[in-house]
Amino acid sequence: MKKRLVGAAAVLGVLVTAGGPPAQASSPAPEPARQALPLGPSDLTETRTTTTLQPGVTLTRIVRGDADPSLHWTVEVSIPGGDTSPDPDAPPTALKDRASADELAAKLRRDGFPARVEQVTTEKTADYAGGTLGWRVRIGTFTSQAAATAERTRLRAAGHTGSAVFTGWDGAATDRGPWHIDVLTIDPRRFHGGLGASYGPDLENRETTTALSNAAGATAAVNAGFFVLDPKAGAPGDPAGLGVYDGRLLSEPVGTRPSLVLHDNGGRTEIARYTWRGRVAAHGTSLTLNGVNRVPGLIRNCGGSDGDLPTSLPLHDVTCTNANELVAFTPEFGNRTPSGEGVEAVLDAHDRVVEVRSPRGGPLPPGGGSVQATGARAAELTALARTGGRLSVTTTLLDERGHRVTPSPDTDIVNAGPELVRDGRLHVTPATDGMVHPGDPSWYYGWVHKRNPRTLAGVDAAGRTVLVTADGRSTEALGLSILESARIAEALGLRDAVNLDGGGSTTMVADGTVINDPSDAAGERPVGDAVLITPSRH
Repeated sequence: MKKRLVGAAAVLGVLVTAGGPPAQASSPAPEPARQALPLGPSDLTETRTTTTLQPGVTLTRIVRGDADPSLHWTVEVSIPGGDTSPDPDAPPTALKDRASADELAAKLRRDGFPARVEQVTTEKTADYAGGTLGWRVRIGTFTSQAAATAERTRLRAAGHTGSAVFTGWDGAATDRGPWHIDVLTIDPRRFHGGLGASYGPDLENRETTTALSNAAGATAAVNAGFFVLDPKAGAPGDPAGLGVYDGRLLSEPVGTRPSLVLHDNGGRTEIARYTWRGRVAAHGTSLTLNGVNRVPGLIRNCGGSDGDLPTSLPLHDVTCTNANELVAFTPEFGNRTPSGEGVEAVLDAHDRVVEVRSPRGGPLPPGGGSVQATGARAAELTALARTGGRLSVTTTLLDERGHRVTPSPDTDIVNAGPELVRDGRLHVTPATDGMVHPGDPSWYYGWVHKRNPRTLAGVDAAGRTVLVTADGRSTEALGLSILESARIAEALGLRDAVNLDGGGSTTMVADGTVINDPSDAAGERPVGDAVLITPSRH
């Protein structure tokens, strides 16, 4: 993982098409299926530039369409009554029922703003009926972002809130682009490097994809799973879902949400849904764990245990709570465990209890771990943990049939969702995976329905691992809706595919340099983990 990139990349060819399947280019390395991307009208120009990064690894840059003169800027007004979130990717409250939208529009017109009400409908998926999401309120048609922002400023002065948006992000099938998409393909028949995931020096802090890539001497990398961003939701950087690194379960799953599973350095990749169970045992008695390496009481993306509020089912971008939890910590978490009310049994590297401390939180012995308990569970742990005695902590990964799964040291798993493609066909699962928020159509509208930067991953019929980033949130790259992401994965020939973290997290690095255009105003966002391609070990 520490070896440096060997040799220079080789450009294999540039493909230019206007409608129909792209022309073939001779290449010594197999590539994803050559099918025009299903974005916009069929007559759009599409160019593909393919580069060999190392034996068995190609990078294909796809640019489809051009600036569309019919697209414009507008101001989308926030409809009162919705919650706000510190997450920069969390959508604002933009949709409500028709009556609420009409009422707001009438008030805006009285205040001198030419407001209009628009119905928003969305397509059905494998587990969601689609149809009318709600109604939005917009003001004006502007040729520039600056003009739309000036109108938003005037709107705020009148006591309203809103945001400047580009209509190309709405997801209309008639839009002509442009789209910028980068595709990494790892062919196990020719690839002799490393393919796995890294969270950096510890789980509780964030690093950029570039930093994670450079630390491993990687040839290329993409951002990976969802993670805690807001300190109020847990420890920033902590995976918000399943995390298995070098075969060790370091973060528990969110319900049965899908994950990207990397076996044997790219020898086999799959999309799988896992659950788990964890136990703490001593003196013939055992207790059930609620989590691994996370702040007790805070369950990011929900999908945890009975008693979690507001739900024990997955609910994306929501932090569920539970006052009574038992959470295990491993040395990988960080320098100190989270502090707060409750009890903590501190373990040395041999699972002996060296201290029972209350309140909980503090450093761990070298190679050691701990178990923290809050609320009613504190008494349970106190009764079980005896200084000088052993405390056994076990975690078990379970497949969809409830069978035990034992990852090898060459297996890494990162959390994801929703599923996009299964067995070569569209299979989009936002409802199952917590992307449908009851009573909040704005969230689905902003996160699933509208175009955003996306990171996707999957495997094709030939067993090649494919990692994809799509830029968005600009006029130069419109981004993808979740359904468009699924269609892109299908068009690239993926047999199974899943959505990874996107938005401002979407990043692709090649040879130590960010090659896409991250959407955060501050530049590349620090993330929880990344998928890394490292050089040949020969």
